[in-house]
Amino acid sequence: MLLALDFDGVLCDGMLEYWQVAWRTYCKVWLKSEIAAPLDIAPIFYQLRPVVETGWEMPVLVKAILDGFAPSEILTNWQAIAEQIIATSSIEPNQLSTSLDAIRDRWIEQDLDSWLALHRFYPGVVPRLQQWVNESALCFIITTKEARFTAQLLADAGVDFPRDRIFGKEVKCPKYQTLEELAEKHQVDFSQIHFVEDRLKTLISVKKRPNLAPVNLYLADWGYNTASDRDLAQNDPRIHLLSLDRFANSVSSWSQEVQ
Repeated sequence: MLLALDFDGVLCDGMLEYWQVAWRTYCKVWLKSEIAAPLDIAPIFYQLRPVVETGWEMPVLVKAILDGFAPSEILTNWQAIAEQIIATSSIEPNQLSTSLDAIRDRWIEQDLDSWLALHRFYPGVVPRLQQWVNESALCFIITTKEARFTAQLLADAGVDFPRDRIFGKEVKCPKYQTLEELAEKHQVDFSQIHFVEDRLKTLISVKKRPNLAPVNLYLADWGYNTASDRDLAQNDPRIHLLSLDRFANSVSSWSQEVQ
C-alpha cells in the first residue's frame, strides 16, 4: 500500500500563518509598505481560504476582499476573479510566489519560534505519522507548499520524515502526475494507492485521469473545504469523506473499507 498525504489542511493547520504572510505580501506588492490589517478582514480570509490552491493566490485573495468582492462571489467564481486581479495588477503569479516565499524565509531566519507558533498539527496526526515512518510504510507528502517549509514544521513537531518523500511545489507538476510517478517508481498498483486531500478540486483532477481510476480518494472533512465540497464528496462514489478521528486512528480503519 502507498499512502499519499496532502500537508496543509490534512496534517497541519497553518491558517494563522497564512493570513500573516498573505497580508505582508499584499502590503509589499500593492501598498509598497506594511500597515496594520483591518480587524474585520482576517475572519473573511479564514472563511474563503478553501478557494486557494497555491500560495501566490493568498495575497490575491486579500486584495479581492479589500476590492469589495462578495464572499459568495469569491467562493463560486474564484478563478476568474484571481485572473482579473492578476491582469489588472500587471504582476505574474511567479512574482507573487517569490515575494511570499521571501517573506517566509526572512521571518524564519529572524524569528523562527514565532513562525512555528502559528502552526498546529491536527490532533492525533503527529504520533500516527511517526508510526508510519517507523514502520517503513510507503508514506509520502504531496503538497503545494515548498518542501523546505514542510520539512521544517515536521522536524519541529518531532517527526523524522524522510526529506525525499516530501514533494512540494518545487516539483512543478500536478499531484496526479506525482501519484503516477510514485506508482511507477515503487511498483505499486494504482488500486493500492490511498490519497488523502482536503481540496475537492484536486481529487476531481485525479478522478479524471482514466489510468488513475483505481486510486482510492479521500476528502479530509477537517481541512480547508466547504460544506458544499463535503456534500459533493459524500455523493460521489469515487471519493470517500474521511473524518479526523478515523484518519488519526489507523490506516486499516478506513482504507480497508474501500477495497
